Amino acid sequence: MADNRGKPKKFYTKEQILDAMDKTKSIMAAARYLGCSYQHLKPYMKMYKDDETGKTLFEIHKNQCGKGVPKFFKQSGKEPRLEAILSGEMSAMEFNPQKLKYRLVQEGHLAEECNNCGFHERRVIDHKIPLILHFRDKNKNNWTRNNIEFLCYNCYFLFIDQVFNEKDIEQLESVQTKDKTSEQVKMDLDPYHLEQLKKLGLSDDNNDFDIVSYKD
Repeated sequence: MADNRGKPKKFYTKEQILDAMDKTKSIMAAARYLGCSYQHLKPYMKMYKDDETGKTLFEIHKNQCGKGVPKFFKQSGKEPRLEAILSGEMSAMEFNPQKLKYRLVQEGHLAEECNNCGFHERRVIDHKIPLILHFRDKNKNNWTRNNIEFLCYNCYFLFIDQVFNEKDIEQLESVQTKDKTSEQVKMDLDPYHLEQLKKLGLSDDNNDFDIVSYKD
């Protein structure tokens, strides 16, 4: 099989496609993750079937109802071209960073795993992974592709900086009621930890972002 320029088209195995499906939430994102077009990937996904359900991988991953997509992403409103931001052509300063971080995964630009150790274990109850978006040059306005990466909490703590300050740790570990944790914790924590703080009466925040930590 060849494309219209006479070059052989890349063949994708079932295992490669399943790996792409595990790291993305739509066929378009899976195609981007694999480095091909939607139309190129489509026939392969229709050819392979899921061993348990008998459905094609295309049927399983087409995601027409937007399952797993946060409410804010379903709302109307023009979003910037992520490619323009990742290339440095457009600044990210005027756009919601949480939406941009979600799109990095949803559109297949970054795998939803730690870039250092590969950690990608999901919590069973809500399928979330504790990851922090790290800017290699420390400039949080520089969203160019070679400057951003996801790090798990452990790698961020070991190689970059504190995830919590000392007061936050004392508060989280104390059996006594103390002052509330700092604003840094509210911004640093992913939804799971925010939920734990709510149970302790330490946070009243409601958020709609469901894949990575808020720390930039």
